[in-house]
Amino acid sequence: MMRSFGADEVAAILDTPRLVEALRTAFRGDTRTPTRHHHKVDVPGAPQAMLLLMPAWTEGGYMGVKVVSVFPGNAARGLDSVQGNYLLMSATTGEPLALVDGRMLTLRRTACASALAADYLARRDAARLLMVGTGALAPHLVRAHAAIRPIREVAIWGRDKAKARALAERLSGGSFVARAADDLEAAMRAADIVSCATLSKDPLVCGDWLRPGQHVDLVGSYARDMRESDDAAVARARVHVDTPAALLESGDLAMPLASGALRQDAIAGTLADLARGAAPGRRADDEITLFKSTGTALEDLAGAVLVYEGAPR
Repeated sequence: MMRSFGADEVAAILDTPRLVEALRTAFRGDTRTPTRHHHKVDVPGAPQAMLLLMPAWTEGGYMGVKVVSVFPGNAARGLDSVQGNYLLMSATTGEPLALVDGRMLTLRRTACASALAADYLARRDAARLLMVGTGALAPHLVRAHAAIRPIREVAIWGRDKAKARALAERLSGGSFVARAADDLEAAMRAADIVSCATLSKDPLVCGDWLRPGQHVDLVGSYARDMRESDDAAVARARVHVDTPAALLESGDLAMPLASGALRQDAIAGTLADLARGAAPGRRADDEITLFKSTGTALEDLAGAVLVYEGAPR
């Protein structure tokens, strides 16, 4: 009998430590992830949207597909930009096993993939985090980074100052204090980890603002005309990606590769390379590291399996 898991159940099961370790194991393994489908969707009177189909499977284990949409214009409607569902199946019989809330699955696996990358790339003593962006993903990224590094101070920057203040108030308490940041440059210079999750088409992370020892986590840009960092930022940093698709899909890397500001052979490795030990993590305390994430179906499958196997029977 196929089971159904709503957002609250998914969030409860996919706590950061368990999901980070599930992702680490998945990136070390042999999951088949065919090229995902991208379909642009015109929306009358609103920004163009995107429909994505993301399949993955492990032989003799599980297989699944996520159907997810990204509608940037939803913010004006009071709706989340990302919507979707995940269908988990047996890779032995094809039997449908579970329908998992795709929005929460996406939020949790994206944040925990960034945390996994930071576990290899951020300084062990990183205590100050800057969150650029105030959307649905922002609180998940903050809490995920705080779960793997001793974060004591969190600065929140967003174009909407009221949203930044509201998010900071909601996040404060426990192991760290959060505040809204009015000056992006000053907040970026002070941070140990800079995490970005926006739909910006103009750079927000400027290379001239970075200082030795920082780790930059870029999550938002999923199309070639979107970017959160400038050429100087990627030129100064040792760059890692979740998968090679990031070099083609995100303007953060596609643009500097096209201009010559970044060479493809300068990419230090993928998240699988880090997890398998095929690429070194942080090499020195004064090194600037940068992780660019565009997401992969491997992460969705790992998260959905953890939900299915971890839920009470």
